[in-house]
Amino acid sequence: MILVRDGAPGLEVFLLRRVGGMAFAGGMTVFPGGGVDPSDADADIEWAGPPVSWWAQRWGVAEKQAKALVCAAVRETFEECGVLLAGPTHETVVADTSGYRDARGELERRELTFSAFLKREKLVLRADLLRPWSNWITPVGEKRRYDTRFFVAVVPEGQIADGETSEAAAVVWRTPGAAIADWKAGESILLPPTWSQLHSLEQFGNSVDVLKAEPEITPIEPNLHFDDGQLRIDFPGDAGYYAAGPHPWAGRSPA
Repeated sequence: MILVRDGAPGLEVFLLRRVGGMAFAGGMTVFPGGGVDPSDADADIEWAGPPVSWWAQRWGVAEKQAKALVCAAVRETFEECGVLLAGPTHETVVADTSGYRDARGELERRELTFSAFLKREKLVLRADLLRPWSNWITPVGEKRRYDTRFFVAVVPEGQIADGETSEAAAVVWRTPGAAIADWKAGESILLPPTWSQLHSLEQFGNSVDVLKAEPEITPIEPNLHFDDGQLRIDFPGDAGYYAAGPHPWAGRSPA
C-alpha cells in the first residue's frame, strides 16, 4: 500500500525500513504490505465503493481474487502501520484507530480474521478510499517470487501511521523526491518496484491528483541477468535506477 498525505513540502509518502535479517527484503526501505490470507477471499463484509467486479476488471483477475486483494491490502495496512480504511458507515471513516490496538495484534498473529474484526466493530470496508496503481512480478531466477499489486490511498484525517510492527526497524514520511535522494546518498536501499513507484509519484503535486490518476495496469516482470559479471534487472524506465544509489544485489555473482 502506497500511503500518501499532503505535507508542508508537498506530497509525502509513508515508508518503512524492514528489520535486517528478514527472509525477504531485510533492511530495505519499502511500502507497508504483506500477503493474501486465505480468509481474505471469503470475507463476508460490508463494502463501500467500486464493486468487486470493477476491481477484477482493473487487476485482470477473477472476482474472488480481486476481493482477496482489496481485503488483504486494507488488512495489511492496518496491521503494519495502524491506518484503517474502514468506517461506521459507507460515507464515514474511523478517525482514531488507537481503540483497536488489541485487535490489530490479534490480526497480525492470525488469531482473528479481518472479516470477524469488521463485523465485531460494525465497520464498513471503504474500497473507495484506495486505487489500483501497478502490478509487479518477481523476475525468474529469484528464490522467492511474488505477484504484487500496488495500491495507493490517502491517510484518513485524524489517523496516524506508525511503525508498531515487528517487521519495521524505522518509519518515515518523505516526499518521493526526498526518498529517492536518500537512496542516491546511500541512506536507504530501494528495490526496483519501490524506486519505480516513487519515481512515478514525483509528477504529482498533491494527494487529490494522485487519486484522480488512472494508471494503466500492465504486469511488469523484470528480466534478471548478468552483464560482465554484474547482476542487472531490466525493467521499464530503469535507466534512472542504475544512475545512482546502492542496489540490493550488489556483489552477487553468477554462481
